[in-house]
Amino acid sequence: MKVTTLFSCSLTTVFLSSIKADHCNVYNLNSKLQHFVLEGQPLAINCLLSKMPNLEFGEHSLTWYQAGHHTPVLEDPHSRIQQQASSIWFLPAVLEDSGSYECAIRNSTHCSKMYVKLTVFRNSNGSCFNAKFAIPQSVYTSTNSKIVCPNLNDFRNENHLLPVLWYKDCKLIKDRRFQLLDNYLMIANTTMEDQGNYTCHVPFNYMGKQYNVSRDISLQVTESPPRNPPEIFSPRNHSVEVKLGSNIIIDCNTSGAEVDHVFWTVNDSYIDHYYKHSKNVFEIYEKEIFLQGKSFLTVRLNISKVSDKEYENVFVCHALNSFGQAVAHVMLRHKVPDFRGPLIGIFVVGFLLTTATILFYTFFKVDIVLWYRSFHCPFTSKEVSDGKTYDAFVLYPTTNAVAYMYHLDNFVLNLLPEVLEQQCGYKLFIVGRDDIPGQAVVSITEDTIQQSRRLMIILEPELSSCSRLEETSEQHIAMYNALVHCGIKVILIEMEKIEDYTNMPESIKYIKQKHGAIQWKKNFAEESQLANTRFWKNVRYRMPPRRTVSLSEIHLLPQVHSNPVMTITR
Repeated sequence: MKVTTLFSCSLTTVFLSSIKADHCNVYNLNSKLQHFVLEGQPLAINCLLSKMPNLEFGEHSLTWYQAGHHTPVLEDPHSRIQQQASSIWFLPAVLEDSGSYECAIRNSTHCSKMYVKLTVFRNSNGSCFNAKFAIPQSVYTSTNSKIVCPNLNDFRNENHLLPVLWYKDCKLIKDRRFQLLDNYLMIANTTMEDQGNYTCHVPFNYMGKQYNVSRDISLQVTESPPRNPPEIFSPRNHSVEVKLGSNIIIDCNTSGAEVDHVFWTVNDSYIDHYYKHSKNVFEIYEKEIFLQGKSFLTVRLNISKVSDKEYENVFVCHALNSFGQAVAHVMLRHKVPDFRGPLIGIFVVGFLLTTATILFYTFFKVDIVLWYRSFHCPFTSKEVSDGKTYDAFVLYPTTNAVAYMYHLDNFVLNLLPEVLEQQCGYKLFIVGRDDIPGQAVVSITEDTIQQSRRLMIILEPELSSCSRLEETSEQHIAMYNALVHCGIKVILIEMEKIEDYTNMPESIKYIKQKHGAIQWKKNFAEESQLANTRFWKNVRYRMPPRRTVSLSEIHLLPQVHSNPVMTITR
């Protein structure tokens, strides 16, 4: 019977060893967990997989291995390295134990494992403190501080309640400000002098042998933050515009208060109590951050859908600490329609339309005025009732230089009457054509100008220095009546662009400066004889509003060829 039992146990051991190499899910908990222990001291490492609730193994086995080895750690109480429940123990640890270890949990269908890394170190030159493997802890001045001797649970239970001894800089602490409490060291009214290197020692007995467990702690003491009440940066006791039915998030940004002491209320009730039957309003705690030694915390109020009820409530953020409290409220109000955008749009559109209208009128002013006249001026051949006989008195220079006068006479005596009189219905008095030989020049000129609505002066640049325009009495009479006596408008036509008006009479210079001039480009082609060309439109624009044919009829008029030039002797 004993042989059968031993044979079964051997088979079980072989079976467990054989399935070690099976595929296992590896859990990297913070990569490889690091453990440190001083040479000659005991150490217990717990397999964290046994405490993970998401691993449902049911009937399972837990085994420890040294990484790379197939032989499991035995549950032998006399072995230096042994497994106790879910932990691996080193009693004690030696330098050769440094390395990686793994624990595996298996059942009939699953396998999971985790790795840990062990470092066994030795203090150099017999030192009692090893700064490289010391555990950092920090406390504030002017407070009752607490230093913890960590990871003693495995060595302090109902069977091991030996006191913990504390040392500072390798000297046993006997100061009354230091109080021993379980595995804590309490320091009353901490000062900067308490900063330094601490070591805690715990005696541990196992299987008749006594071990010493120690932990090195590097304590950092910093100045306590000011003992001020908390501060709320936002909200700032104001109201917020929000649209009905929309989502809004309001942050309460605080400093100087702990997470549990920052909260929102509505109508003197906690948010979760007031809205316990609705998930429309709730709080969200944001992560606490530290900047320049100061803690900042945000508690977010989230209203997923604003209803009419929320407009009636006052939401208050509270921040508390032992030195005081701070509150800030915020109210919701209906969003007022913003008319600034439409007003700006209307202004911009109006500005653009105005600018476009001005530019359009500037470039098409002549066409607009002529179009207006075509529809609003009377369609009649009768003279308008202003007592005038002629629409324009035409004055132009004369000379015996036939080469210069050919184009000028052709324009004045042929083309000008053809367009203005025949096509547009104007009545002109042209000097050299309509005056009667033998009549008194001064008298005829004065009477005719008074009976005319416009004075049209034709200029030829080649004749500006040799013409009789400046010397004749007609010019003086015309200028006087046009500018002073009658006040009629003057139409100045250049037969060619005149760059220099230096040799021109002062009256001509004045008219040029005030009213400008229309330039003829010596183009006697057939299309230039039509009243709808740009040059003739400018002339008609300066002429009085009178017509005998419509603009549409102008386009339908037969093309008129120039008659032979008449030579007029004055």
